[in-house]
Amino acid sequence: MRFSDLLSKSDETTLQQLLGSVTFQLLRILEPNLVHPSKLREVLLTLHTPQELLLSKEHRNLLFDLISPEQARILAIVLEAPKNQDPYQALKKVKITGDSQAKKYLFNFFEIPISPRNTNLIETPSIIETTPKYPLFIHQRHAAKQVKSYLSKPPRRVLLHFPTGAGKTRTAMNIIADHLRNNEPTLVIWLAYSEELCEQAVTEFQKAWDCLGDRPILTYRFWGSHDLDLEQAQDGLVVAGLAKVYNAAKKSIRFINQLGVRCSLVIIDEAHQAIAETYKLVLDALVVPYEKTALLGLTATPGRTWADINTDAQLAKFFAQQKVTLEIEGYNNPIDYLVDQQYLAKANYRSLFYEAGIELSTQDFNRINTELDIPQYILNRLAEDEQRNLRIILELEELTQHHQRIIFFSTSVEHAQLIASILRLRGFNADAVTGNTSKPERERIIQSFKDDQPQPKILCNYGVLTTGFDAPKTSAAVIARPTKSLVLYSQMVGRAIRGLKAGGNATAEIITVVDSQLPGFGSVASAFHNWEDVWRKHL
Repeated sequence: MRFSDLLSKSDETTLQQLLGSVTFQLLRILEPNLVHPSKLREVLLTLHTPQELLLSKEHRNLLFDLISPEQARILAIVLEAPKNQDPYQALKKVKITGDSQAKKYLFNFFEIPISPRNTNLIETPSIIETTPKYPLFIHQRHAAKQVKSYLSKPPRRVLLHFPTGAGKTRTAMNIIADHLRNNEPTLVIWLAYSEELCEQAVTEFQKAWDCLGDRPILTYRFWGSHDLDLEQAQDGLVVAGLAKVYNAAKKSIRFINQLGVRCSLVIIDEAHQAIAETYKLVLDALVVPYEKTALLGLTATPGRTWADINTDAQLAKFFAQQKVTLEIEGYNNPIDYLVDQQYLAKANYRSLFYEAGIELSTQDFNRINTELDIPQYILNRLAEDEQRNLRIILELEELTQHHQRIIFFSTSVEHAQLIASILRLRGFNADAVTGNTSKPERERIIQSFKDDQPQPKILCNYGVLTTGFDAPKTSAAVIARPTKSLVLYSQMVGRAIRGLKAGGNATAEIITVVDSQLPGFGSVASAFHNWEDVWRKHL
């Protein structure tokens, strides 16, 4: 039977389940005339292809309930479902995966074509231009050379201060790769405050080492539920959450000693927080006892505060008042240089102010103040704020009038999917990419986003595109995820401010949703020189 005939049997209740209640409710507010079953079927097919609906177990089971008993019996036989059971229940136990025969039989039953694999061969050219796969611009190469000079001699401490979009992480990965090539075996330890930043470091290092490495090497995760077997960790990169290392050190001083003995380079991301008492203890334990162990801090913000110069002076002292930054003759602010030289786009920062519709308790505020970032349960509540979502949708739709590629940073996986779905049914080209998106589907969506088609496209994401994502034509970003991390915020901004020389745009637009009572950031350019005075060495 044809898939369209199957879907025609669905009533409003089934269609609401297929669409999802959140999507259905938001749709009812925005487009009341679309809640008729015939319209809902059209909407459903703008959000999901028949292939997607049948490959989703949840959706597939709802669709199975629409076929007749005789059709269910025949399909159960075709798919080799468990025998001696009700055919409907048997069908719901069938696994449909990848290129399995069951998938082919299922698609054939509903007369859905299976897309053939692309077998076109590309003829190799006679002349090949070879370019590096993990290159550095000249200002990055100069900074890397300075950093390595500082780390090669006592006190072997330095802070790398690059503004947003200048390539701080890429520069650091080149330094790490160089260090690992020159020291075998050895451990390099990368410390970060959040699980997301840890995962980003793993992804970026794998990308870098694939291009720059000289031997097979191991990357060790040590945060959240990941544990570290010190007997195995002899050579490679350990990416660790600071809280995890601190708790392990409290349980066993032997642990931090063993880790320190095998380590020759420690990198701390978001280093402007390095002198917080808890984390300073971890860094001192890993570095101070070992004469040849080096410490590299990374930051777009070379101070901990906006006002307390004494605290910022402590940070400068912690890194021996040694800082590598972009020093460009004729420029007071290196961002001006990066924009003038077209490495960065000229960015227009604006705030989308929103009076949060959620009620925060005293306990919520305590969690926000004591934790390193906004707790996920609060982000989830923001994602369900109907009025906030309407403001975001209207802002994204307005941006399509002036931008061809727009990226949206949501507060949760479900939030990214919801906003993308509503935009699609309202006629906009929008997709969602999250940690739950399969690798082939993620690659398809991103390639579509990066193509040269002139129509505006919106890419909604959560937690996967803050780093290692290369779509330089992106010229607008809407940041709806509040964060206390300037590094994370900077990485989100960085996705949309690639300049013409980096394959991007002359101008960019950054819209930040500023929720009342929650932290947020504006332009990071104005922060670049805020702490410069405390880093000047006194003669």
